[in-house]
Amino acid sequence: MPEIGDIAPDFSLLEDYDQRVSLSDYRGTSKVLIFFHPFSYTDICEGEICELRDDHSLVPEGVEILNIACDAWPIRKAYKEKLGANGRFLADFWPHGEVSRAYGVFDDDWGTCMRGTFLVDEDGVITHKLVNMGIADRRDQTVYREWLTGA
Repeated sequence: MPEIGDIAPDFSLLEDYDQRVSLSDYRGTSKVLIFFHPFSYTDICEGEICELRDDHSLVPEGVEILNIACDAWPIRKAYKEKLGANGRFLADFWPHGEVSRAYGVFDDDWGTCMRGTFLVDEDGVITHKLVNMGIADRRDQTVYREWLTGA
């Protein structure tokens, strides 16, 4: 698992059938909140995503949210539309869980990523992280506000 102070592992994931998003796309331009969650269309995941959508104090404008799950891109796209969520919804589907593994949040027993959040600065360095490896362990997302504003 990468640690605070490490360069974040780069990746390129599908957002749509012909659109890939790479972490390196944001290098030199903005901070990125990488937000792994286990399953689309589940209560805890939906609650976390909607909290990010509704509470603008958690992640200020100008910080890109990359929401990652091991579902295929059509599921990710439909889920984002259903929730009216912010950020980009990326598919760590094939090779299955490759990015989740690089970040140390893939669980082989469940076959999916767990709840991991990594804040990456404009230089590509991980400045903060929060990892909950229990599938039902909801994150305390108020820490994002502290990470990004010091408040």
